[in-house]
This record gives sequence, structure tokens and C-alpha cells, in this order.
Amino acid sequence: MATEVYIAGAAMTQFARHDQKSMQDLVQEAALGALSDAGLMSGDVQAMYSANVYGGMILGQVLVRDLQITGPALYNVENACASGATAVQLAKQALELGIYDTVLVWGVEALTQLGGGTIPLQRNDYKTTLYAAQGMTLPSVYAMRGMRYLHERDETPEILARVAVKNRAAGARNPYAQQQKEVTLEEVLTSRPVAEPLTLLQCCPSMVDGAAAVVLTTKRPASAKPVRIRASAVQSGHQELGCDDILDAEITARTAQLAYDQAGISPSEVNVVELHDAFTIAELLYYEALQLAPHGEGAALLRSGSTALGGRVPVNPSGGLLAKGHPLGATGVAQMVEMVWQLQGRATGRQVEGARVALTQCTGGGIAGVDHAASSVHILSV
Repeated sequence: MATEVYIAGAAMTQFARHDQKSMQDLVQEAALGALSDAGLMSGDVQAMYSANVYGGMILGQVLVRDLQITGPALYNVENACASGATAVQLAKQALELGIYDTVLVWGVEALTQLGGGTIPLQRNDYKTTLYAAQGMTLPSVYAMRGMRYLHERDETPEILARVAVKNRAAGARNPYAQQQKEVTLEEVLTSRPVAEPLTLLQCCPSMVDGAAAVVLTTKRPASAKPVRIRASAVQSGHQELGCDDILDAEITARTAQLAYDQAGISPSEVNVVELHDAFTIAELLYYEALQLAPHGEGAALLRSGSTALGGRVPVNPSGGLLAKGHPLGATGVAQMVEMVWQLQGRATGRQVEGARVALTQCTGGGIAGVDHAASSVHILSV
């Protein structure tokens, strides 16, 4: 019989600009919150997994030193935007193998320390460095996908703006989100141009700090609604030879199918989703990659209201990256925190009623000739 892995505790800080807080402060707030939520003490933790992208060497040990949680194994995990979700998968594997029975996983980032602007492209890939020298940025990469989408699907920029309107409406109900203000279609479309067809309100805030943490255990929690990790999948991208389809999120589709197979469910059984909407076009592409909509019907799914709060399968009830913010290492863990709260009926103001099965999806990084460096999909249930 397979070992069951539960999320016994979940907590996060607000995603915001935290000028008066260090990364140690942020991690300690999230980690202690998760332990308290689980009803555990730091001495109950047998191992720790710390996810981060820009914090530097042995960051995890530095972050928990002042908590006096020293001695247990601590694993530092970096996998671009998928770092947090990857850390959860590694922790789950160790629990299933019986190496530990209770572990603490956190993700953290302090992007405001970078000073502003877009997140730097990969610098140790010589091809990507060449692209950066020619002015390539992540917004421009997604803008090309957006332009191609509008052309192939015979759509107008309004469909992209609808994603921002939906997610910022959800974010306005989430006290942990960086952006807590609803916006109109007109405000989105007329906000400052970034890279056609994307405007400022269609791009996730890149300058944001925050941390999130979860306690994973093989001991069934006493909660009335214990949350179980039904599936955990992480994949790397295939090399793309020749002229590739920039609208084909192959790595996410492949990872999602692995997760569905692990969980033994179909996409139609998912009740709520947190996905990687770094830019509005991404959400539309991931509707189809996650099989929430058939190929070519992502826009119709959005227009139907099915992915809004109150819809058939709400997507990004937290506000997603577009409203909540995207502190890279923390994002994958924060998605799971939101899903735990949703499944246990604790997402006040944005609750998806009756949710029993949740899915999180997070991609990470891009190197020349590969469709994303990493993709992760997790399925949780009560």
C-alpha cells in the first residue's frame, strides 16, 4: 500500500514590498505559522527543504539559524520559478521512502533587493546571453506568444485583458496578495504598453518579497479535512529542433498527464486550480495544456465564466501571479497554501464552495532551444 503524504500545516506572508523585513524575517513568519497550523514544534521536524532563486549559497541554513532549528538535514533547492514546487516533490519522495515522517518546506524571495526592472534572463546559457544582448526579455517572449495566439485563434487583445480582470478581481479579496484592486477591461487595455500586445496590467509584478511554508507528514492529521498530496510530477523540457509551435505548452501538458495518472483522476474531477499566470497569455495556454478546455477552446472557457470565482472550475482564486505577485522561490509553495485553505474551507472572501480536488501548476526558467526548463503539477484532495 502506498504511503500517504499529508499537508498538516500551511502558512505564508503577504506578498508585498517588505523594506523593513529580511528574508530571515519572512521565512520565520511563514515557517512558524505552518508549524503552528500543524500543531507541531520545531523539534518535530526531521528535515527541511528551502526553495529560492536569487538568495545565494546555503541560504536555508542562514534563514533558520535564528530559529535555532539546526542539526536536521536541510536541502537548498533551486529550479527557477518551479523551485518551491520542486522542493515539495523532493520532500514527498523522501516521506514516501520512509526516510522521514515529518518535514518542513518553504520558499522565499526578496526581489525588491534587485532594484527593479524585469527578472534577468539566464546568464550561463550562451545562447540566452546572446538573446539578452539583443534586447530579449521574458515579457517579449510571452508577447510573441500573445501575438501568435491572437492571429491563430482570430482573437483581439480583449481576450488577454479578460484574464487580468478576472484574476485581479480575485486578488482584491485576498489579504495576502500584493495587488488588491479590481480593474476594468479598459484599464487593462490602456495601461502602459510593455511588449505588444501585453500591457502593464497583463504582467505579474516582478518586484515583490514573500515566503510560504508547508509541513508535510505521513502521520494523518487530526483535522476534520486532512489534505493529501495525490500526485506530484516534475519534468524538464525537451529540446526543440526546427520551427517549434510557441503556443504548444508541451512540458506542462506532459507533466499534467503524469499527475492525472498518478492521482487516478480525470481533468474534469478538478474543482479548483492555481496556475502560473506570469502573463495573461500563459493562463489561456495552460487551460488547454491542463485539459481544462479542448485544444483551441481556452478563450471560450474564459468567456463562459467557468474559471472565475463561482464558476465550474475557478482558476487562480488567490489572484494568481498577476495579482498576488511572483516571488519566484515562494510561488510554488504559496500555490499549495492557497489550495489547502480552499480545500479546508479557510479561504475567507474567495472560497470555492465544495472544493475537494485541487491542482497547482508552476513552470520555471527558459534556456535556448528548450520549452521551459522545468514544470511541476501537484494534485491535492480531501
